[in-house]
Amino acid sequence: MNPLSWILLGGVLMTAVGLVGGVTLVLGEQALRRILLPLVAIAAGSLIGGALFHMLPEAMEHVDGKITAFAWLGLGFVAFFCLEQFLHWHHCHRTTSEHKQPLTYLLLISDTIHNFVDGLAVGAAFMLDIRLGITTWLVAAAHEVPQELGDFGALVHGGWPPRRALVYNCASQSTFLLGGLVAWAGSRNMDLGFVVAFAAGSFLYIGAVDLVPEINKHASIRAALLHFLCFAAGMALLFGLAFLEG
Repeated sequence: MNPLSWILLGGVLMTAVGLVGGVTLVLGEQALRRILLPLVAIAAGSLIGGALFHMLPEAMEHVDGKITAFAWLGLGFVAFFCLEQFLHWHHCHRTTSEHKQPLTYLLLISDTIHNFVDGLAVGAAFMLDIRLGITTWLVAAAHEVPQELGDFGALVHGGWPPRRALVYNCASQSTFLLGGLVAWAGSRNMDLGFVVAFAAGSFLYIGAVDLVPEINKHASIRAALLHFLCFAAGMALLFGLAFLEG
C-alpha cells in the first residue's frame, strides 16, 4: 500500500473511533470509571513515548539542525497550551463533567482542531515512513479512545441526546482524515519533518499536562500503583517498538 492508501485507511478507522462513546450507555457510569483512568494512563505513556522515541528522532533526520527540530517541538507544546487557554476547556476525560451548554460546543471545537492536527501528524509520518505512520496512528488512537469516552459523557451530561452526541463526535473525528490529506498534498512542496516535530510537542503537552494530572488524582495506593504501571506500560510499549525498528 502507498502512503495515500494508509492515510485514507487511518482516517476512516479514526472516524469510527468516534462511535466508541456509545459504550458508556452499555457499561454504566461506575464500570466506566473503573476502566477510564487506566486507559488514560496507558494513553499518557503512549503519547509521551511516541513523541520521544519515534516522532522526535524521525523529525530530527528531516529538518535542518537539531535545534530546529526542538524549536518546532516547543512550538507544538506552546500552541496547544494557547489553544486550551483560548477555548477555556481542559481535556479532563471525566464521565461526570461540569461542561454544560454552550461549553459543550467549545469541547467539540477544541476536539475538531485537535483531530485535524493529529491527522496532519499521522499523514506527515506516513509520508516520511510507513512504520512511523502506523506507530503514530496507534499512539493517536490510544489517546482518542479514552478521550471520546469522556467527551461523549460530557456531551450527554451537558444535555445532548446520545444519538446526536455520537453523530457530532464522528463529525469531529472526520477532521483527522482532512488533516492527513492536507499533509499528503503538502508533501510535494515542503519537508514534513517540522510537522512531525510540531505534533510531537502537542503529544507531549496532552500527555504531560492534560493526562498525567488526571491519573495522579487517586484515592488509594492500589490505584496509584495501577495507574503508574499502566503509564509505564504505555511508554515501554513505544520504546520496545522503537527498539525493534532499530
